[in-house]
Amino acid sequence: MTSSNAAVYQSQACTPDSLRTLAGYLERALDEGESVILMRIGMQVRSVYVGDPSGAFEDLKDYGVVAAFEADEMLTLTRLGLNRITADEQQYRFVRSVRYIADRQAVVFTPT
Repeated sequence: MTSSNAAVYQSQACTPDSLRTLAGYLERALDEGESVILMRIGMQVRSVYVGDPSGAFEDLKDYGVVAAFEADEMLTLTRLGLNRITADEQQYRFVRSVRYIADRQAVVFTPT
């Protein structure tokens, strides 16, 4: 998190909904030993997949969509590289990276 975003997140009394959503996907990724992949599919929503971002697009498991504003908040409250967040008193560590999958830019959250 950047210092300004970290200050906003830390001063909130409860976990933002976007981080709760991300935590839910991270739990699924941890269970499967994979990563969470977020891809733009339009102006209003982002696709969410769980799988190996270095593998074939067809091998990713589709977990639906999140609203663009929620995905944007996930990105605002995290940063490239190593992240630590707390969602409902559970701590998560992950690396956020960017890569291309099937010729589309994707944000990858890999639990550590």
